[in-house]
Amino acid sequence: MIGQYVWDLQEVDETQVAVVGGKGAHLGGLSRIEGVRVPDGFCVTTDAFRRIMAEAPSIDDQLDRLSRLHPDDREAIRTLSAQLRRTIEGIVVPDDLAAAITRALARLGERSGYAVRSSATAEDLPTASFAGQQDTYLNVMGSTAVLQHVSRCWASLFTERAVTYRQRNGIDHRTVLMAVVVQRMVFPHAAGILFTADPLTGNRKVATVDAGFGLGEALVSGLVHPDVFKVRDGEVVAKAVAAKRRAVHARPTGGTREVAIDPRRQEEPALTDAQVVRLVELGRRIEAHFGRPQDIEWCLLDDDFQMVQSRPITTLFPVPETGDQENHVYVSVGHGQMMTDPMKPLGLSMWQLTALVPMRTAGGRLFVDVTRHLASPASRAGLLDALGTDDLLIRDALETVLDRDDFVPSLPDAGAGRPPSGTSVPIGTDPAVVTGLIERSQASIAALERDIRTKSGPALFDFLLDAFEEHKRVLGDPLNFQAIMAGKEATRWLSDKLREWLGEKNAADKLALSAPDNVTSRMGLALLDVADVIRPHPEVVASLRGVEDEGFLDELAKLAGGTEARDAIEDYLDRYGMRCAGEIDITRPRWRERPSTLVPAILDNVRNFEPGAAERRFEHGRQEARRTEEDVLSRLRALPDGDRKADEAKRMIDRVRTFIGYREYPKYDIVSRYFVYKLALLEEAERLVRTGVLPEKEDVFYLTFQEFHDVARSNQVDDQVIRQRKDAFRTYHALTPPRVLTSDGETVAGVYRRDGVPAGALIGVPVSVGTVEGRARVILDLAEADLETGDILVTACTDPGWTPLFVGIAGLVTEVGGLMTHGAVIAREYGLPAVVGVQRATRLIRDGQRIRVHGTDGYVEILP
Repeated sequence: MIGQYVWDLQEVDETQVAVVGGKGAHLGGLSRIEGVRVPDGFCVTTDAFRRIMAEAPSIDDQLDRLSRLHPDDREAIRTLSAQLRRTIEGIVVPDDLAAAITRALARLGERSGYAVRSSATAEDLPTASFAGQQDTYLNVMGSTAVLQHVSRCWASLFTERAVTYRQRNGIDHRTVLMAVVVQRMVFPHAAGILFTADPLTGNRKVATVDAGFGLGEALVSGLVHPDVFKVRDGEVVAKAVAAKRRAVHARPTGGTREVAIDPRRQEEPALTDAQVVRLVELGRRIEAHFGRPQDIEWCLLDDDFQMVQSRPITTLFPVPETGDQENHVYVSVGHGQMMTDPMKPLGLSMWQLTALVPMRTAGGRLFVDVTRHLASPASRAGLLDALGTDDLLIRDALETVLDRDDFVPSLPDAGAGRPPSGTSVPIGTDPAVVTGLIERSQASIAALERDIRTKSGPALFDFLLDAFEEHKRVLGDPLNFQAIMAGKEATRWLSDKLREWLGEKNAADKLALSAPDNVTSRMGLALLDVADVIRPHPEVVASLRGVEDEGFLDELAKLAGGTEARDAIEDYLDRYGMRCAGEIDITRPRWRERPSTLVPAILDNVRNFEPGAAERRFEHGRQEARRTEEDVLSRLRALPDGDRKADEAKRMIDRVRTFIGYREYPKYDIVSRYFVYKLALLEEAERLVRTGVLPEKEDVFYLTFQEFHDVARSNQVDDQVIRQRKDAFRTYHALTPPRVLTSDGETVAGVYRRDGVPAGALIGVPVSVGTVEGRARVILDLAEADLETGDILVTACTDPGWTPLFVGIAGLVTEVGGLMTHGAVIAREYGLPAVVGVQRATRLIRDGQRIRVHGTDGYVEILP
């Protein structure tokens, strides 16, 4: 160590990010691993950076202005960041700091070439790699040039790309400091990148090596296509040797230059297979040291590998922890629940505690381990069939895993995966079954609301654990499953038989229009009734257009017609206020908590509909279903053996009409209970805030239920845990959750296997018949919806909380879903042509484009 400003690489390790930045800390850690070589060097510490920043008081004002900019204001960011860089580069390095750097260079040999590399404190972190966000300078020669490039590295903290990256990731510019790494330059025969996990599939057991001739800069800058090797279990299992026409070499006088590679060598591999295997062995050693998969930059010099950087691969989706070494296959819960956003810890743990099957967490999402179900012949077909109904891509991905004979073990049947007791027993087509189930649900929730009022402190959590058992008892009632399955099975029977007998696709869709007892479709229509109350009062409409906070309901009462409007909204919230988008996460704000969320949908209804639209729409659907039934039965009777076919179809139509609406009720039961739980838990959180245990009540969202219970008993909380959970939750938004994930970390993507789709069309699952053409409205946040009559909603996924938008659209396209997921059921209820499971729909379809949705055949055309 040369004072506080310069530390030798061998003096630091990965725990000292605050002193030497992410790159320096990881290089120091690398230098301590047995058998791993790192070029000699030193770090100019963050104290030196602080010293430089203090030399220019104007920087404070510039940082204030920068923090106020929107991440998309590229021009302003470009201008202000350039100003900051000029300010920093213009600061003369103080004599004592320059002397410390010069002494460190003398120790290494001033005549050498050096790599001068930025090392920010928010770089190479487990949750944000910041790869390529700051600058590196190669083959810098002489102390004067090194000092100049150290200044450039300090300034590179404020490149436009680095500033934008921090703003998009919610990182305060003032909290990030810059250290600089100076290393003796290596002039390698070959260089490249080693990923200790496959960066494309996420498979932790497959390492990928990219290699080229000369310096690695040729690969990083995209100058050449690299050779690519894949290694598993100490063996090269795949390789592709590229034609490497260019390389980057060091100039004798400093800097680098591009050179042409001798044509006779261009298609030679940069590494031998033996070298690749040896490199991966070193990579595994590095991965074990840092405890997570690594992205490693390496150089090959005289058959000796030297490591010049290692950072975590932050794009990999995490793997659920099991504590064993067995193979596991996980299926995403979010794709089935139509909510793939990350959930906060309290939301995850509450769903786990109230679910009927065990669930694991990873990346802020829930997964079910289906390995035993796949392994047992008795349950495999049923599982694939059930999951395929919800999402065809999940089924295809699972079949892909099963095709690998060695991954899923074959187990004896032994009852694994059997359906809950009693669900295989058929029930009669009796509307009283549904009525009875709903009445039992309502009575149970009323008892919950009554009994929870007197509970607080640790006694509340004990009460809730008992309430969760009642929750599961109601949800797991065999009759509940029988009613749901009766509607599903009858729908499938009609679709299959009417296709076979009449040649019609998805004929059951129209037969389900305006089915009784569908609480979710009624919820959407009820918002039309709210619009009817508001429409005659211009002052109320104008006031709603200006809503900015949650106090608007009280303000309405001051306006002409405002009392009636407020009462209509309040009545709606009394019935449906427990709902919201992403409602499986108890921490999400409910409509009752944030009624302004509904205002855009209410205003759309006021603008786009006439009075009485709700009843007319429902009646129109009912009449359309009746006409379709008459038409189908008439055509069936005209067929050979037609009376039998018509009688069977009639029985199934009656079952669909009786039971298909109930498909939505269990979710309503769940979220109704969730809101009761949440209100009680928030009261407890408020008590903890009042007693000074917590700074904010919503901090409890970052604790699991059990941890919250412990805090309520002890009146103590670990603030660091909450901060870490908040940071992790922010990073989870950048991860794309897989439908199917293996214990190897591989994300397995399914594909649609379908012919006859026009070139360029986007393929999905047909879930509601008809064809519609219109303007695509790509909406990712329900609160930002602005729809006109005839628009087609394009979004990632739609749980029941999205239903208020359905009454005003002409068609639906989602990235997630299947035949019986919520969006599909409601689309059929409302007679909307719909295609779901269209991968990357919100990115491939631009807002405002005209599209044609083929709801019968399952594809979407983007029109010129």
